[in-house]
Amino acid sequence: MARSCPCGLDATYDDCCGRLHQGRTSANTAEQLMRSRYSAFVVGDVPYLLRSWHSSTRPVDLQLDPDLVWTGLEILNTTDGSPFHTEGTVEFRAHYALDGRPGHQQENSHFTRENGTWVYVDALSGGATGR
Repeated sequence: MARSCPCGLDATYDDCCGRLHQGRTSANTAEQLMRSRYSAFVVGDVPYLLRSWHSSTRPVDLQLDPDLVWTGLEILNTTDGSPFHTEGTVEFRAHYALDGRPGHQQENSHFTRENGTWVYVDALSGGATGR
């Protein structure tokens, strides 16, 4: 049985974010890239996270916390970021559990196109919050 996509859309991982992670296609919108990046955190796909990060803000290395379990994604708002835009923002809340305690990270992320492909630039606001 195919597993559902962690990004929250009604699709299998392979038909949704998995195809972006595998390089079979690229994101058409800033929101699609945001969802695929969230899913990459869930499945631990560090190479995809680095590939989908703008070259001017991309870290040299990225270490994921193995104790952090991502449990859900809410898209709160989007501005621009369509197939016809070159920039956009996606405000989201990503839920997680750390040491059995729930928390969330809320962020308004800035995306742009680099060489025609949507990439994550930086966070405009937000941070991790326990509940």
